[in-house]
Amino acid sequence: MNNNRVSSSSSSSGIGFVGLLTIVFIVLKLVNVIAWSWFWVLSPMWIGFIIFILIIILLVVLYSI
Repeated sequence: MNNNRVSSSSSSSGIGFVGLLTIVFIVLKLVNVIAWSWFWVLSPMWIGFIIFILIIILLVVLYSI
């Protein structure tokens, strides 16, 4: 009898939408397609972070009521 068991585990570790958008903005900035400041080129990273922090604050406030 053949008791070979195939264990398959998959994990998705990709760059994600925000990371991809940031890379696209950086490439467009470096090849002079867009003339945005670096503040806006890197905005997908900090906007996502700010939204995350605001959700955490909202949950803490709602939980403490």
